Amino acid sequence: MKPYYTYILASQKKGTMYIGVTCDLIKRVFEHKNDLVRKGFTSRYQIHSLVYFEQTPDIDQAILREKQLKNWKREWKIALIEKTNPGWKDLYSGII
Repeated sequence: MKPYYTYILASQKKGTMYIGVTCDLIKRVFEHKNDLVRKGFTSRYQIHSLVYFEQTPDIDQAILREKQLKNWKREWKIALIEKTNPGWKDLYSGII
């Protein structure tokens, strides 16, 4: 069973956020960090820190969660991140 991820990147603590979904979290975050998504939102706003992610075995659930989080108020997203990552540390080094 292949895992799928819904993730949040941030430019800094409580900064600009990006929410995405992928089946390869390490590769996708690497692409964001190295601005390999040319002319993309994360590149334009220097959004490179992985601050939150969830895993599910179902792509439909991952996409549904992505849409749900995108519709949340900013304060709710901040609270979700700070529940598991109060310092807004970049989680990327812990997953590679």
